[in-house]
Amino acid sequence: MIFVTVGGMRGFERLVREMDRIAREVDERVVMQIGPTDYLPGNCEYFRFMSRDNMRNQYAEARLVVCHAGTGSILAALEHARPLVLVPRLREYGEVIDDHQLELAAEMERRGVPVVYDIANLEPALRNIPANPPEFRGDTTLVDRLTEYLDHIQK
Repeated sequence: MIFVTVGGMRGFERLVREMDRIAREVDERVVMQIGPTDYLPGNCEYFRFMSRDNMRNQYAEARLVVCHAGTGSILAALEHARPLVLVPRLREYGEVIDDHQLELAAEMERRGVPVVYDIANLEPALRNIPANPPEFRGDTTLVDRLTEYLDHIQK
C-alpha cells in the first residue's frame, strides 16, 4: 500500500491530484490523508483526518509513504522504518507562507530520501524507490529524532 499524507494545517491539492491520477495507473492500493484539501480523489481511498492510533496503523501497513516535507509526517514514517518520497509544499503555489519545507527536504535528500520538487516527477520517483532506503539510527521516539535533526542543523 502507498500511504500519502499531507498533514493537517492546509490542503495540498497539487500532491493529492497527482497521486489520484497515479492511483489510476498503479496496481497497488493507495490511501490518502488529504486534510482540508478541496479536491476529492476518485481513484483511491481517502480520509481527511483520523486519530493518532489509526494514523500509526496506516504508516505500519504502508510499503511506501509519500508526504509533504513536514516534520511530523517525516518522523512518523521514519519511526515505522518506511521508505519515503517527499513533496515539499511550495510558497509559489500558496501551499505555505514561506519555503521552510525546502530546507528539511534538502537535508533529507542529502541523506538519500527522494524529493520531488516538480510534481510531474512524482510518478518516476515512485517507480525508482531505492531497494535499500536509508536508515536513520537512534532512538525511535519522534522527540528524539527531531532533537537529532535540530542538533545537526545547528552545527
